[in-house]
Amino acid sequence: QVQLVESGGGLVQAGGSLRLSCAASGSIFSINTMSWYRQAPGKQRELVAGISKGGSTNYADHVKDRFSISRDNAKNTVTLQMNSLKPEDTAVYYCYADVVTVTSPRQYAYWGQGTQVTVSS
Repeated sequence: QVQLVESGGGLVQAGGSLRLSCAASGSIFSINTMSWYRQAPGKQRELVAGISKGGSTNYADHVKDRFSISRDNAKNTVTLQMNSLKPEDTAVYYCYADVVTVTSPRQYAYWGQGTQVTVSS
């Protein structure tokens, strides 16, 4: 079994910064893509940023100049640095990982429980 645990959410004023972290643990053989998604009230969950095992990144257009994703493959962690936050960034942020476990050669998708980010105007 694999667990993803997020941390770092909270309340911040518009223009401020937050840093989200996600640590994966359990029966991990390797992790391919790691990503951050978010879901605002009444809206669908959307991709915020993703990073491959080799370090290639992709961002949603509305965050690419403000957010930065990084990972530490040795520690199985992924981080999202969020700067110049706006009220519209308010959402529950979820960590996602494509994981190959030690018990199966197949890749499975895992999600964290989510962390709330609230940006006040």
